[in-house]
Amino acid sequence: MIVEFGHFALVLALATALIQCLLPAIGARLGDRPMMAVGGTAAITGFGLTAVAFAVLTSAYVASDFSVQNVWENSHSLKPMIYKISGVWGNHEGSMLLWVLILTFFSALVAAFGRNLSPDLKANVLSVQGAISFAFFLFILMTSNPFARLVPAPAEGRDLNPVLQDIGLAIHPPLLYLGYVGFSVCFSFAIAALISGRIDAAWARWVRPWTLAAWTFLTAGISMGSYWAYYELGWGGWWFWDPVENASFMPWLAGTALLHSALVMEKREALKIWTVLLAILTFSLSLLGTFLVRSGVLTSVHAFATDPTRGVFILGILIIFIGGAFFLFALRAGQLRAGGLFQPISREGALVFNNLILSTAAATVLTGTLYPLVLDALTGEKISVGAPFFDMTFGILMLPLIFAVPFGPLLAWKRGDLLAAGQRLFLAAGIGLVAGALVFYREHGGPVLAPFGIALGVYLILGAVTDLVLRAGLGKVAGHVAWRRLVGLPRSAFGTALAHAGLGVTLIGIVTVTAYETEAVVSMKPGMTVEAGGYGVRFEGFRSEQGPNFTAEVGTFSLSRGGVSAGTLSSSKRIYTARRMPTTEAGIRSFGPSQLYVSLGDPSPDGGIVVRIWWKPFILLIWGGTLLMIAGGVVSLSDRRLRVGAPARARARVRPLPGAAE
Repeated sequence: MIVEFGHFALVLALATALIQCLLPAIGARLGDRPMMAVGGTAAITGFGLTAVAFAVLTSAYVASDFSVQNVWENSHSLKPMIYKISGVWGNHEGSMLLWVLILTFFSALVAAFGRNLSPDLKANVLSVQGAISFAFFLFILMTSNPFARLVPAPAEGRDLNPVLQDIGLAIHPPLLYLGYVGFSVCFSFAIAALISGRIDAAWARWVRPWTLAAWTFLTAGISMGSYWAYYELGWGGWWFWDPVENASFMPWLAGTALLHSALVMEKREALKIWTVLLAILTFSLSLLGTFLVRSGVLTSVHAFATDPTRGVFILGILIIFIGGAFFLFALRAGQLRAGGLFQPISREGALVFNNLILSTAAATVLTGTLYPLVLDALTGEKISVGAPFFDMTFGILMLPLIFAVPFGPLLAWKRGDLLAAGQRLFLAAGIGLVAGALVFYREHGGPVLAPFGIALGVYLILGAVTDLVLRAGLGKVAGHVAWRRLVGLPRSAFGTALAHAGLGVTLIGIVTVTAYETEAVVSMKPGMTVEAGGYGVRFEGFRSEQGPNFTAEVGTFSLSRGGVSAGTLSSSKRIYTARRMPTTEAGIRSFGPSQLYVSLGDPSPDGGIVVRIWWKPFILLIWGGTLLMIAGGVVSLSDRRLRVGAPARARARVRPLPGAAE
């Protein structure tokens, strides 16, 4: 009976979303405050009902209730509890329920913390959020009901896909969805502003923290997904330009541009059209990613290849919301004033340059992702657009952007001095070039562009530090004064520096591991030793291991360097009992930021086992850099200026004319 209660809660949530969509919008149109206030109540109620439905489905997984089809298809009584819980969103139906749970959660946050918003703006924002919620509740109930029953109930479940039984996949989807769905609030603010025709600095001040929160979560989700694929799939790569990876990367690029554009609009009331367009585009790309993953048009380890009916339904949602948003933008764009004027060489100009590059990069990734699908649909010809295309086009676009990033914070608003900013960055650039030269010397040449890439990464890191040093006046004022200025800087300044430095750290990791990693594929028998990264990797043999719902053959390897033991690592091949599906669990040992990576293959004809051994220098810097970016987002969000609503504008005082009565 409790399962039917969860289904009923979803139906009520659908009705609540329809009320949230209609009544506040009508109230805003009529100026009826009680009707506008219904939006907040409906948003909080909708979140509560969705949370009840999600809790019911989770309890069915925990109790291994195989009378629920979704539980039977994706769980097993012997599965560890953590994976029973994560199995709730390890499938199409459950993940869509998580999607709408987060969507209604953000709507409830707007309702609860939007007290300083004007009533009509808040009503329109919640109305758009309600429309999105209604569409996805309808999608779930009509095509993806997670509460469908099986009669009679099977005695045992089919188990969750083994590659999803990992802590990384327990964390990755919620983080990713918090990013995807977080941008829905920015989208709703943009549509509400277009409806009312009022777009100003106060509007940008409300949009910016939502953008920053969504960007931070999306960064964390992409980073976690990358690391999961790296250690779980056993292929040793951290990014493959897989279409589903691209589906999350495109809104990240557009969201990064939106974050910078909102900053300009808040400070200078400029780039209004850019900001609104990017808010629409970013969530549109999030919806497109949802369509690609769930339509069945893609074949990917990340994708849910499902009934095409679901794809058609989501495609309809895309057409309605994306098409409608761009149609409204086209109607209103001519009425939007450009805002503050500025010179090309200025902080605003630098951020416009940033937006142009990021938008072009997102368009490039979109083209490479969709072109094979469009060609297949039109001609039946099947092609693939692989890593070489993305590496070449995306890399070329990023070079000028990376070089320009440290200049932005050093340029003045409205009119800047490029030469002066360059002089301030001279030391950072010089140290970067020295670092690149040292790498070139140490590696005895190697890839010519690798030292240049490392030099750029060092330059980015030191450029971020330079901004803080200059703002504190270090070297120009007494030490205690400089320290007081430094600690008195707004937290958003530290957040920006952390994010830019994190980009530099990630760049160093990417360049180093791409240029200098080594790989050996050998057939090994017990007692054999292979050299990798200056370490001896000796195969000691196999042992059998019994897990809760799998059996495993575990290969043990001892490591040494210069004849001295450096520890051991284990790599295994598992067979999951229910699905009879094999997986490879890579053996990874970290040495500082570098790693030895060992993956087992198939038995070889000579009686050994095929082993792939990688030495991956400085690879952990890739994810260490993303952690710095995430920390930058969190620190910026803790800035009180981003956590309070835009104050009401003070009424301008009018000086009386001479001789007039006061």
